[in-house]
Amino acid sequence: MFKNCFEVFIRFLALGCYAFGGPTAHIGYFHREFVEKRQWLSEQEYADTVALCQMLPGPASSQVGISIGFDRAGLPGAFAAFTGFTLPSAIIMILLAMGYSEISGLSFAMGILQGVKLFAVAVVADALIKMGKSLCPDRARVTMAMITAGLMLVMPGVAMQMTVIVVGTIAGYLIYNRNSNAGEFPEIKGRKRIAFAAAALFVVGILVIPAIAAQSDSTALQLFDSFYRSGALVFGGGHVVLPMLQAELVHDAGVTADAFIVGYSAAQAVPGPMFTLAPFLGGVFGGHFNLSYSLVALTAMFAPSFLLLAAAWPFWNRLKAMPKLRSAINGINAVVTGLLLAAFYDPVITLAIKGAEDVALALLAYLLLAVWKLPIALMVPLYAGIGFVLL
Repeated sequence: MFKNCFEVFIRFLALGCYAFGGPTAHIGYFHREFVEKRQWLSEQEYADTVALCQMLPGPASSQVGISIGFDRAGLPGAFAAFTGFTLPSAIIMILLAMGYSEISGLSFAMGILQGVKLFAVAVVADALIKMGKSLCPDRARVTMAMITAGLMLVMPGVAMQMTVIVVGTIAGYLIYNRNSNAGEFPEIKGRKRIAFAAAALFVVGILVIPAIAAQSDSTALQLFDSFYRSGALVFGGGHVVLPMLQAELVHDAGVTADAFIVGYSAAQAVPGPMFTLAPFLGGVFGGHFNLSYSLVALTAMFAPSFLLLAAAWPFWNRLKAMPKLRSAINGINAVVTGLLLAAFYDPVITLAIKGAEDVALALLAYLLLAVWKLPIALMVPLYAGIGFVLL
């Protein structure tokens, strides 16, 4: 078990050092590393994992990584995956919090960021093409994916995301139930006792801690409450959580508007999960750097994800193993593909592509990555350098 945990930590630590591009790109990185290269999961297992994490609030890409670690080495593996993937960006954001006022003067950083974003376009495109072939092999699932992408582009938001997932689940059950047969399924992992305890702790965090924090003078407890609720109640990842964090933290005694904008910009520039914006905001809360606030914010932001996943794992695996519900998952997977397709346009393309030159560089990145199979560890610094020199 220790060997597997160490391997999980090292693999995710490496990804945490170069996984630029946001949650959609991260899902592409995970697919390439753990499905294609190392074969820790099959295409179907990976798709099921992504589907589960899309249905839960919190940082979807981090939850996918945590689930992969759990599947590989149990609960210790989940912690190893989270720690490895989050540690590099968390350290960077904490260091930036120490001197955030100087970040806005680093003009060369924008060129580097732009180059990395163009590479992320290629990563996501490559993953979408491969996942589309696997998860949407017939007209019905292609149709569901395309309709989902169109609806999300026209009417983005949490309500529409949850609606298309529910409709996709029903459509998958109705379409594929007749042909659903029992077969071999992944080993069922997770304990019900742990699941119920995790669910209870999650509810305590939502209902009890706010009441206690409201009566307390502890800034640390109030910060924990704000970040916990933000991580527990927001679907869609880092960009979606920003309005809630801004409403909770930006005020005279908290985080300044300028610091919030600087932190948001920095969170997009670093690898790993965008939710590591939390330790930056915690660190600058009150106008003076405070390491303990950074750590409180980091813990509170990701705690709901762990609790929700621990509560869902055993039941999700048992549901997956039921043939009739497997047919519903076919619909969920098609809808998830559509969600990723919509995210490929906004924010991946909209943030990265600003003209014909960017299109050409993104196409070159796809050629080098998907056709010539250059390693990602080489491509990231290459495109960071291109961005620094040309953009």
